[in-house]
Amino acid sequence: MLRVAKVENGTLRGLPAADPRITSFKGIPFAAPPVGDNRWRAPQPAPDWDGVREAYAFAPVPMQVRQELDDNNIYTREWAVEPDIAMDEDCLYLNVWTPAKRQDEKLPVFVWYFGGGLQVGHTAEMVFDGERIARRGIVVVTIAYRLNAFGFLCHPEITAEAPEAPANFGHLDQQAATRWVKRNIAACGGAPDKMTIGGQSAGGGSVMNQLASPQNEGLFQRAIVQSGVFTRLYPGNGAPRFLREFAEAEADGVRFFEELGVSSLAEARKLDAAFVRDKYVASGRFWGTVTDGRFNVGDAFEAFLRNERWPVPVLFGHTSSEFISAPEAGTLDEFERLAEALFGEDAQTFLSLCDADSGSLEQAVKKASVSGIEYAIRIAGQANSDTGANLPLYYYNFDADIPGWDNPGTFHSVDLWFFFETLAKCWRPFVGKHYDLARQMCDYWANFICSGDPNGQDSIGEELPRWEVYTPEAPYGMRFADRAEFTREAPGELVQFLVRQYFNKNPSKP
Repeated sequence: MLRVAKVENGTLRGLPAADPRITSFKGIPFAAPPVGDNRWRAPQPAPDWDGVREAYAFAPVPMQVRQELDDNNIYTREWAVEPDIAMDEDCLYLNVWTPAKRQDEKLPVFVWYFGGGLQVGHTAEMVFDGERIARRGIVVVTIAYRLNAFGFLCHPEITAEAPEAPANFGHLDQQAATRWVKRNIAACGGAPDKMTIGGQSAGGGSVMNQLASPQNEGLFQRAIVQSGVFTRLYPGNGAPRFLREFAEAEADGVRFFEELGVSSLAEARKLDAAFVRDKYVASGRFWGTVTDGRFNVGDAFEAFLRNERWPVPVLFGHTSSEFISAPEAGTLDEFERLAEALFGEDAQTFLSLCDADSGSLEQAVKKASVSGIEYAIRIAGQANSDTGANLPLYYYNFDADIPGWDNPGTFHSVDLWFFFETLAKCWRPFVGKHYDLARQMCDYWANFICSGDPNGQDSIGEELPRWEVYTPEAPYGMRFADRAEFTREAPGELVQFLVRQYFNKNPSKP
């Protein structure tokens, strides 16, 4: 097995994974520590080291709020199982799992961006063990990046100091790590020209931003976006909004410095990292991507619709019960007025589709409930055709029965256990059908990573159910429930209506 790798900064020694046919290299620095003068600065080159670096353990996680074990919080119950995990501002490290025996194998590469709202998350979450995907002949890389105040602060002094990279440091970390992989992954048996980037939730949104960034020409060949395509469906709900305008973000950065008790960038860079974090958390801020005119030149979803993104195949989908949106109305009259405001002369069609004439507000709202991510994906699918892009898009809906005393449904992020095939690490009483589904999902993902097409053989040697590309004429997708099944059911009439309305209200869109 390939246990030693020489990369640009020195020599690494890895360890056998649980499966000794896989080697893991953990805690590899891809950039200089973002501390001191490097705080709120684009990632700088990693320093060289002498001798052999033992890449045996995960690096400390990025600065973020401490997660406390809480049985009433499904996310801490599911993943925050080590509340005292090491945390440090010095966090720009990545991890590699490789099945290669030699450096010249040129295996496909998968680079993973974790989720967490750009506020929390890390690569050491046990769900992100890359071993099972690596067993399919893929080099898996999970990368860390700066979060919250450390990753997404803006300030006029930062802009003046580095106008070429004034913001979006968390996304620049992702970009720098992916570029490091492109330069170095051959040392681990990977092929730099066979790279797929993927992520879930804010990690999926990060993939969208990398897809739309003008700085990323040729950086990757495929993309996976899990629960990470967002646009507003109904007013006031349904889609997390991370994008901020640059001037607004700078002004908020000035206010934040005042709250920190500093009057300059130099002073702010000397503050204790935990102090900065705690002030940010206490302020209730939720900073994310900024339109800085450099890395980000506008809303990534809107860019996707205009086909202003890198032309690669995309696999995307969602779980069946996440981000369900419905109109906010206290009475049936309010519901009807909202319909008129939203849809004008087509309001009656909407009301009819929602059975508003039944006289029941509860029923009307229930009928109007739609997955905001499904809505966004179907808009993207239409635009992919209308612009003439016609790039391969693959759509899925994760609808498995999830066991446990909490009866959670297909909650946001639960599909991670399946496509990473790490169910055995979860506390939930998964049974045979879940492990079979996870094996199939991991096989589909692996096939897509290898070729841009999820179809092929199961790891037990059988052909997987055929997964067709998504088009407006065939708007179908894979349903992952008791098993993988390609469904040829058209989207519901309400979803079709809402997608048409999107383009009617946005005639400049394709």
